Amino acid sequence: MALPQLNDEQVRTMSREEKDRWWLENVFRGNMPQLTLRAALTGFLLGGVLSATNLYVGAKTGWTLGVGVTSVILSFVIFRTFARIGFKDLTILENNAVQSIATAAGYMTGPLISALMAYMFIENKAMPAFQMMVWNILASILGVLVAFPMKRRFINDEQQPFPEGRAAAVVMDSLYPDAPAGGTKNMVDGMPVARPASAADSEGTRAGMFKAKALAIAAGLAALIHSMVATGIMGLLQIKSGIARHMGEVWHLPEHLTTTFFAWMAARGSDIMPRLGGIPAEQLGLRLGLELTMFGAGGLMGMRLTNSLMVGMALGFGVLAPVMIGAGEINPKNYKAIVDAAGAFDPSKAIYDERHIMNNWTLWLGVSMMVTASMVGLFAKPKMLISAFTGMFSKRAAGNDCLREVEFPLWITLVGVPVMVGITVWMNWAWFDVDPWLGLLSIPLIIILTLIAANATALTSITPTGSLSKITQFTFGAANPTHAGTNLITAGMTTEVASNASNLLMDIKPGYMLGAKPRQQAWGHIIGIVAGALASTPLFFILFLSKWNPESGQTLREAATEKFAMIGAVQWSAIAEVIRGMASEGETVQRVQGIDKLWGVMPVSAAWGMLWGAIAALVIEVTRIATKNIMERSHHR
Repeated sequence: MALPQLNDEQVRTMSREEKDRWWLENVFRGNMPQLTLRAALTGFLLGGVLSATNLYVGAKTGWTLGVGVTSVILSFVIFRTFARIGFKDLTILENNAVQSIATAAGYMTGPLISALMAYMFIENKAMPAFQMMVWNILASILGVLVAFPMKRRFINDEQQPFPEGRAAAVVMDSLYPDAPAGGTKNMVDGMPVARPASAADSEGTRAGMFKAKALAIAAGLAALIHSMVATGIMGLLQIKSGIARHMGEVWHLPEHLTTTFFAWMAARGSDIMPRLGGIPAEQLGLRLGLELTMFGAGGLMGMRLTNSLMVGMALGFGVLAPVMIGAGEINPKNYKAIVDAAGAFDPSKAIYDERHIMNNWTLWLGVSMMVTASMVGLFAKPKMLISAFTGMFSKRAAGNDCLREVEFPLWITLVGVPVMVGITVWMNWAWFDVDPWLGLLSIPLIIILTLIAANATALTSITPTGSLSKITQFTFGAANPTHAGTNLITAGMTTEVASNASNLLMDIKPGYMLGAKPRQQAWGHIIGIVAGALASTPLFFILFLSKWNPESGQTLREAATEKFAMIGAVQWSAIAEVIRGMASEGETVQRVQGIDKLWGVMPVSAAWGMLWGAIAALVIEVTRIATKNIMERSHHR
């Protein structure tokens, strides 16, 4: 069934009151069950699982992935299966509530793999789990409160696309083709009237079940393969069953296929390990593995981004890293163990790995390129930036508010925002020693950047939290450069508020298209926030800090990055170190372990790399935008 929507002419000419009246009469589904106990519980549990997977993927890749459509299909198949044994199936609005809760939970991992982890890197101490959870929840709720004044403008009035949210609505509409039509004209006693089923309805249901089965099969295969890789699981099964007597006899699939192959060849007297600049490709991180998470992330990112990552990997670790190692700009991982009294070391004993190389050199080049490209992409669309503010002050036709009973009450925002600002400013002062005045001054900037982020999300489904957070980080880093917590935590607030405000609007878009009550979606989003925090915070300590022992001499950063790249946190902490180094009164260039470093932080060669990386990113991004505009103009002709 096609979802009712206004055409471009109607969007342009109708007043907001007229649009609200049209929505009430043609889309709104009245008292159809929405945020029920089973929908809330399903979304809570599903959101916790998806939040945990997002934490793992984010730690590996630096990306957080949208889980809206995934949660829609999963909840559909769960309850459609239960319906076959006598349980009542979910309504289309209950499924929408589930996806709203699950999506909110999935995005709760952002600060854990960026600002908060970076702060712990800088301070070399673990943040208490309670503080982490409370800070994450309250900052996210502030984002919810900030979002709702924008909802009526972006969604009700301007009918902005929010592409990912629109996609979720279309998927739900195809999964529930027999759902009653919306609109007050199709209601009896506040409930939409059921319509007769058709052949198209059964076809849509079959398509939904096929998608769900494909998702389940892929998940099952991934779980099976990773179980066969895990030595602990294989050891338990094989020793308990008598196949193996001890762990040394346990068979399991190799995690790194190339490592296993070259070890097998070496055991037979053949050394065919490929080398680049005399460094084994294995130590440069150039190997084939069974990390299925990366396959899934690549599929969700699309070919353009994955090809970009492939090219970056080849240039960064296949070309630049060997050159810099040969030039003595990257010391081996075991430098302290093999260096002699004169400061020289035996290259034959040197050991490298991709995380060590990244943290000590290629990181700086990557940070420069990412920030430059993000800024260019953001400010290359001045109309989008201007429209983020002009719509807030445009006059609206006066009239009665026909949606007063279903919309989120604005008085809650007017009361809640000052209260939440006061609490978050106090938290940042008490827990991170951020000056209260600086914390208070950061709030207007955070709200302005959130408005920009929401506008970008409305048009592209991409929330530019990375580039916007850097604006806050550099701004408040300049105000108090010697205290890393000031720039990291204020920037972390920017990320969390902007992300939750934008994602709430993305969640509300399918609800608006399907006729849901906005205030129930707001409550669902808050349930998701709590679910994500409860699931991801304990897992954070289990995955990254469970084996860290401060008394061993190992830093928290070394422990956290031992098995995970932590690209986001490393990037954030690197910028904080640069800001602090620029404010130091010591020598600009310091000799550290045989390498000239700026402020003792980054190699001088890496600083030059940042400059050339910024120029390269500028050229690439401008070329991409220019060629895209040319192609669009030729297409319209």
